[in-house]
This record gives sequence, structure tokens and C-alpha cells, in this order.
Amino acid sequence: MSATNGNAVAARVEEATKVYGRGDTAVRALDDVTVAFPAGRFTAIMGPSGSGKSTLMHCLAGLDTLSAGHAYVDDVDLGSLDDKRLTLLRRTRIGFVFQAFNLVPTLTADENIRLPLILGGSDGDAAWIDQVIDTVGLRDRLAHRPSELSGGQQQRVAVARALASRPAVIFADEPTGNLDSRTGAEVLAFMRRAVDEMGQTIVMVTHDPVAAGYADAVVFLGDGRIVDHMDRPTPAGVLDRMKALEAGPVPAGKG
Repeated sequence: MSATNGNAVAARVEEATKVYGRGDTAVRALDDVTVAFPAGRFTAIMGPSGSGKSTLMHCLAGLDTLSAGHAYVDDVDLGSLDDKRLTLLRRTRIGFVFQAFNLVPTLTADENIRLPLILGGSDGDAAWIDQVIDTVGLRDRLAHRPSELSGGQQQRVAVARALASRPAVIFADEPTGNLDSRTGAEVLAFMRRAVDEMGQTIVMVTHDPVAAGYADAVVFLGDGRIVDHMDRPTPAGVLDRMKALEAGPVPAGKG
């Protein structure tokens, strides 16, 4: 969907439930969750450990399946796809940024950026890829292998790889978790630019209120449910909400 349409939705779940195990040992990781992630926006997902935030992202990204309900990317119901079509959608319409970078050590930065396109037998949009490379500031590092790059540069390569196919949405799982605060801030700033200057959509799971402060909005989970939403988040505001969530039951009216 076009990021220029203020009402467009890049990804969403409807009545999403995910249960692990059976009987007395069953764990309800998602409990009837309905939430949409607008196109052209940067949204953070936060919650205490075990709240379901990573499960929500994995089901949205087609890396895990729902027990009930529906997950959509670009208006495509992921549950309606066979393995082959789901793999194709993940390669072409979804970008991933992981905490551990997940770069191929024998490939250069340029080859890592283009890897999803190469695997799909495509050269991609040359002008777009050039813009991506400049946006994340990697022009002078393209011939370097991961071992020759700093942690921050490696994660910028990972961000560029996620952007290369011009996906409908990028899912970022704790993207600054392995970085120091200064380097993490640089990576988050590049992700913010990808949204502001390139119209991309980013959904990020994080535990860090400072990282969440780069987002347009934060969705809070608790015990597998959406319990709050914050527009124009600040690190202080996010920290206060997280402390409240971790302290005990969600106040009435917040569920």
C-alpha cells in the first residue's frame, strides 16, 4: 500500500490468538489481539518480558502461525498462503532487521545489501538502492566484509538490506540490542530517515524507552493483549508506562 495514503495499513492482525502447548501447560502468548500498523510510519512494540511482543512480530512477519485469527501484510492474509508463496512474500514485501545483524561473512557490504534481490533473481531498482546506500551512509564501505566493519556499520548494512527490495513493511527485532548507546542512536536515526525521507514502514520490538522515542507511536502489550497506545512518545513517558505495566495489573480503561 502507498505510504502517501494516511489511511493505508501496511500490516495488521485481527482477533489474533497464539497458544503454545496444550492442556494445563498451554501458554496463551497472544489473546485476541487486533491492531494495525499504518504505512509510512515508525511504530514500536513494547511490553514486559513474556507480554507477547516478539510473538506478535513473528506472526505478523510470517515466521510463526496464529492459532486463531488473521495476520495481513499489504492486505494479503498470510494464513491463505502456501509455503512457497509465503516465502516469496517474505522475500519481496517484508524486510527484517535482527539484533544479531545476520550478515553473510564472506560477502561484501554491497553483496549483503543486495542478497534478497540476488536470491530472487532480481537486480532491483538501481536508483532506489543508491538512495538506500546514501541514506544509511555506507557509500565508502561497500567493498568491506562484515569483519572489517564496526557493529554500527554492520547494523546499517542490515537496515539497508531490509530496505533494498522496497518492502511493504520492515520488522526490526531489538535492532540496537547489541550496540552501545551512541552507535544505537546512529542506527535509529537512519531508520527514522528511512521513514521520513523514503516513505518506509517500520515496526520495531524493543525494551529500550530511548529507542521507542524515535517512533511515531508505541503499542504496549501485557499478558498477550494490547493494553495501551502512545502517540509522539518520549523516553520519559515510555519509561513511566513500562514501570506501571511491570508493577502490576493494568488500570481499568487501559485494556
